[in-house]
Amino acid sequence: MIAAMAKKSTIPKPTNAEFKILSVIWDRQSVTVREVFNHLKQFEEIGYTTVLKVMQIMTEKGLLKRNAKVKPQLYTTAVPQEKTQGVLLNDLLDRAFKGATGSMVLQLLSTKKTSPEELRQIREMLDKLEDQNS
Repeated sequence: MIAAMAKKSTIPKPTNAEFKILSVIWDRQSVTVREVFNHLKQFEEIGYTTVLKVMQIMTEKGLLKRNAKVKPQLYTTAVPQEKTQGVLLNDLLDRAFKGATGSMVLQLLSTKKTSPEELRQIREMLDKLEDQNS
């Protein structure tokens, strides 16, 4: 348990603004500040320098990598999408559900409509987990 806690802290937890930027990069793999700005300004009032500053902070935090060898500079994620999502999920699990995974899953399934394909994937995962625990 202590090792898992230490592992969690090595991946920085993005803020809401950082998460919006990460979402753009996850869709595009590598981006310029201008590309992120052009995408985000479609949905909210935001300045170019604000996006630039947040991306610089994200680079310092270890969320992004910057390739300064090309112009304009390209940014990519430093942490895989799944790991970042895992950090956010663990934080939500701990804060909102006091670590009760089952409660979180039940709440999630009752809140949003689940497609037949998603239900099939959930059943497969449950079957695998059941086999592992047998």
